[in-house]
Amino acid sequence: MVDGPYGVGGFFGDPRTPSSLADWYRPHVEQWSKAAKLSTTLWFWGTEIGWATVHPVLAEAGWEYVQAIHWDKGIAHVAGNVNGSTIRRFPIVNEICVFYSRRMEFDSPNGVLPAREWLLSEWIRTGLPRKRANDACGVKDAATRKYFDQGWLWYPPPPEVMAKLVAYANEHGKPDGRPYYSINGTTPVTEKEWAEVRYPWTHQHGISNVWQRPALRDGERLRSTGRRQAPRVHNPTAGIASAHLNQKPLEFMRRILMSATREGDIVWEPFGGLCSASVAAIEMGRNACAAEIDPHFAELALERLNGALHQDVVEPIHSSS
Repeated sequence: MVDGPYGVGGFFGDPRTPSSLADWYRPHVEQWSKAAKLSTTLWFWGTEIGWATVHPVLAEAGWEYVQAIHWDKGIAHVAGNVNGSTIRRFPIVNEICVFYSRRMEFDSPNGVLPAREWLLSEWIRTGLPRKRANDACGVKDAATRKYFDQGWLWYPPPPEVMAKLVAYANEHGKPDGRPYYSINGTTPVTEKEWAEVRYPWTHQHGISNVWQRPALRDGERLRSTGRRQAPRVHNPTAGIASAHLNQKPLEFMRRILMSATREGDIVWEPFGGLCSASVAAIEMGRNACAAEIDPHFAELALERLNGALHQDVVEPIHSSS
């Protein structure tokens, strides 16, 4: 869950403009990519121009764009602070969260191939006619029409079907080409391994890629405690400075985790802030890992994280310098 610099000068260390964001994020993206599995997803919060600036870095590192989610904070977010005669643009009441997955690609004798090409290439290596894939999967023509398609109709075989395809290829294919459909280079991919290649997905009915909710101004919003803040953000509805410029609703964090993770999965929040994603992860039985270099935000985050733990553990979480 990436909620780092936006390029708006919103806090200490945030560039004043998005022009340098690509270089700022590049070393982080490189490290995330080394640790990621094929089933890992990445959710990038930012402004439109900020995200667009960083997108080439993500694509270069093997992250594939899935979709952009828009947080519509409503017209009240303008709060009468926009002079329509001078700004010469529509008031901004949204920010985006862009959903990425790891690019599905595999090693082959012909080099690294996208999954779509790899599935067909491996079958061709067997020397078997394409129509035999239908026999392998126990279908009339779906295997060749769907799993070997090289256009937009393609989609990966379900795990149980892939297991049949793999078994048939390795039993009936040319002996000198085995193993076929191997991810590790030594053994054919198993049904379980294939199931873990793609990220999990739990569909939630009635939810689209536009999330409508006002910015936090209720009891969930953390307020100033009189300690150092970076920066002090005034909340006109409460008359009290908010602790963080852009605290994310737990509702959104839970929605993301429910959609693309399972219990026990690791949730990495590299720019923790108040660690909303990690709080939601603890609540939902995921393993939360977070980092925050600002001491004030880190202290507030620790309070939230320990509160989320309740009685589940004996020892509270402590910061690590």
